Amino acid sequence: QVQLAESGGGLVQPGGSLNLSCTVSEGVRSLYAMGWYRQGPGKERESVALMHNNGTPDLVADSVKGRFTVSKDNAKNTIDLQMRNLQLEDTAVYYCYGRRLRQAPYWGQGTQVIVSS
Repeated sequence: QVQLAESGGGLVQPGGSLNLSCTVSEGVRSLYAMGWYRQGPGKERESVALMHNNGTPDLVADSVKGRFTVSKDNAKNTIDLQMRNLQLEDTAVYYCYGRRLRQAPYWGQGTQVIVSS
């Protein structure tokens, strides 16, 4: 059973930056796909940035292109999300996602990001 634990959320002003991190209990190498989703107030959960284990980006939402970057650190066993130039509409609970072959996806419990002046 893979456990994902997010950290790094918080309150930030528009235009600011935040870095989210997700620790993978069984190691990042145990996943073949990974990334981040988010769910804003009154909205459905949506994909933000996804990548394959080989480092190839799989998806980056149009709304965050050029501002958000997903990456992984095999040594630290983390999936990271660098967020820059945050906007009000980026306010959401951000969820770490990971998947193994032929298994259901794993989810973290979420970390809150609030963009407000």
